[in-house]
Amino acid sequence: MIEFAQRLIESIGIFGAGLFIAIESVVIPLPSELVLLLSGFNVSVGDFAFIPVLIATTTGSLIGALLLYLTGFALTRARIDQLVAKFGKYLGIKGADVDRAFNWFERYGSFVVFFGRLVPLVRSLVSIPAGLAEMNIVRFIALTVAGSGIWNAIWIYIGVQLGQQWQDAESWAKYLDYAVYGAILVLLILLIRRIIKSRRAA
Repeated sequence: MIEFAQRLIESIGIFGAGLFIAIESVVIPLPSELVLLLSGFNVSVGDFAFIPVLIATTTGSLIGALLLYLTGFALTRARIDQLVAKFGKYLGIKGADVDRAFNWFERYGSFVVFFGRLVPLVRSLVSIPAGLAEMNIVRFIALTVAGSGIWNAIWIYIGVQLGQQWQDAESWAKYLDYAVYGAILVLLILLIRRIIKSRRAA
């Protein structure tokens, strides 16, 4: 699959990276992190510029998210469960994954559209309950772009730093995932502490 991504990016450049991310965003299990690392490598050798490839991949994320949002908007929860039971195994989706996405959305509301973009699989599935709940489309787009932009920027930057070694990341990509999650968690904790301190001071 990564060879297909390489050929796609070599053929149509940053649009290939954006297209691949769009396909992955529609819950199809593709190695999006490796594509972002490959894009970062292309930035490191001067084939791409960081900002254009970030825009292309984030646009791809948004397109995929909107397709799932419209799916949720057009269907009922019962129909979604039926489709997952019938076709989910072909896409690597389990009923429990869908339940988790719905539970997260019910518990945390629209903010999970932002934070969910930082969690594999959930970042795609969370668009469905957002559509089902008829979440404001402008707010959905804004939160999706923000969350996906952060996620994509982190992985592209890592790819820039790895350079020629980006392919070696395939064997330890999950550990990179953990490192990214840890960094995001630390930032969130610091942000929450800052908000609490400012409120106490007020």
